[in-house]
Amino acid sequence: MFREVMGLPAHALVIHAAVVFVPLLAVLAIGYGVLPAWRGRLGWAAAILAVLAPVTVFVAKESGEELEHILAEKNYGAEILKQVEVHSGYADQLFWWTVGLAVATALLLFATSRHPRAAALPGWVGTVLTGLVVVLGVLAVIYVYLTGDSGAQAVWKGVV
Repeated sequence: MFREVMGLPAHALVIHAAVVFVPLLAVLAIGYGVLPAWRGRLGWAAAILAVLAPVTVFVAKESGEELEHILAEKNYGAEILKQVEVHSGYADQLFWWTVGLAVATALLLFATSRHPRAAALPGWVGTVLTGLVVVLGVLAVIYVYLTGDSGAQAVWKGVV
């Protein structure tokens, strides 16, 4: 399922969704938290991205593992497999930071909603969740960079 799409390695295609959706989730969730006047405009987009971003990272991670198996089967060598292992480690961490960001975003969306149970929450809950979203958003973006850079280094180092 995660191996190829129309004859191409799926990983090379699906990583682009994660590279776009995770930083976009981070920016919109942080914007939602720190700009209350914009919440009406950002809420639905943040909610949709809170679902899409972790899913795209998961699919990218799984397709990367399939590609790693292909590289091992074709004996690409210890050096490239070591680089892929580093890349894979960053991807694993990216997945969990993205899940954390998505959950924190969903909780922030709920805490600031008009739901009767949300109205019963203390006022500091929204502030704490906003702080958590900021921290997790920054970490997720850092790991998008680290994962992407390590993957690009593994593929393109020495090519140009």
